[in-house]
Amino acid sequence: MTGEFGTIAHGIADAGSGAVLARTVEPAAGETGGHTNEAACLNCGTPLVGPHCHACGQRGHVHRTLGAFFHDLLHGVLHFEGKIWRTVPLLAWKPGKLTREYIDGRRASYVSPIALFLFVVFLSFALFNALGSGASGIPTAQVAGAMDADFAENTRELERLKVERTTAQGEERAEIDRKVADLEAEQRALSALKNGQGGEFTRQFVEGFSDSPEPNNAKLSQMIQHVRENPQLAIYKAQTSAYKYSWMLIPLSVPFVWLLFPLSRRFGGYDHTVFVTYSITFMIALAAVVSLLFYVNAGGVGGLLLLYAPFHMYRQLRGTYGLSRLGAVWRMLALSLFAWIAIGLFAAAIFWMAGA
Repeated sequence: MTGEFGTIAHGIADAGSGAVLARTVEPAAGETGGHTNEAACLNCGTPLVGPHCHACGQRGHVHRTLGAFFHDLLHGVLHFEGKIWRTVPLLAWKPGKLTREYIDGRRASYVSPIALFLFVVFLSFALFNALGSGASGIPTAQVAGAMDADFAENTRELERLKVERTTAQGEERAEIDRKVADLEAEQRALSALKNGQGGEFTRQFVEGFSDSPEPNNAKLSQMIQHVRENPQLAIYKAQTSAYKYSWMLIPLSVPFVWLLFPLSRRFGGYDHTVFVTYSITFMIALAAVVSLLFYVNAGGVGGLLLLYAPFHMYRQLRGTYGLSRLGAVWRMLALSLFAWIAIGLFAAAIFWMAGA
């Protein structure tokens, strides 16, 4: 029971980390107020002509009380200045309106696609971890040794990054924070696997690779052999790789959306990228909610929710690109097929890394 609470606690911590990271990517918009009123920027000394320094971008008002510190913490973890409450309902029910308005320039009102994507990815993987979707059983000595080596290496890297962070500024510090968040999440995944937390997936995974015939390709054959010999290590690598490289779904999917409008001069790569990022964000969130429903024995409701996915694609296509009903329907059908191709390419890349 204690282990379950610990796993859930780690999941909540992951969600908090995701919100903080998303807060870093999605900076403040329209914030005023504070506990000081400065005439010059405290960072670079430039005279202030507004709420932010026009030279370096730092806020002119800074907080110097403990209460203000925790206020900033709550802002970063629990809400993105209220924009999250405007963005999520539109993403769920009017995704076309959200995507089109963001593309057309209404940025301060909504959470940016990449910030929302990061937040949902962190939250979803935290939920999957809490539900016990990882490998089951105590790792073998060989796998445990590999995990211990990875854990020790990550610990050394975390210490090095935290030392570098003390002197880093601006974008360099944000990049270090991102790396630290990734490593800490990987450490928690390692700890969970070492403690034998997980479910039925390992057995099915091993049986699938054991029953598969040997391919003619020597490289692929070697990869499958590695998976058969160390299935738990392969699953661990697949989980961490899927978590760290989930962003790859975006560039993998954009070309397929472009194929829906190959000769269009009205819609460019930026439009397609915003569309794809919001769409993938919703689908990941939907998968997390459905997983939770199946976990609490509400699979019927979860199955019905899955039927909403193609309708969501239809609404987003029609609203974003101003399509007719027929134009949105055939593109939705094509996009549904393209989505599975992109997922297949992503899964192949992840399992290739897992077996390497």
